[in-house]
Amino acid sequence: MGKGFDYTALTLVIIGAVNWGLIGIFKLDLVNLLFGNMSWISRIIYILVGLAGLYVLSLYGRVREMGRE
Repeated sequence: MGKGFDYTALTLVIIGAVNWGLIGIFKLDLVNLLFGNMSWISRIIYILVGLAGLYVLSLYGRVREMGRE
């Protein structure tokens, strides 16, 4: 996959991390606040963030490969 997909996945993971930080510190779910409690768009955002997190796991293998070059 291309760099654009990597950047998109990383952006989604960062959004998820910031949202979890806000939940942990302030009990504020920003996705819920902006799009409603488990509305269809909130669910899509949560699904995309989750899939991006799984995809970013592949970075471990790619970074390890880059170190061998």
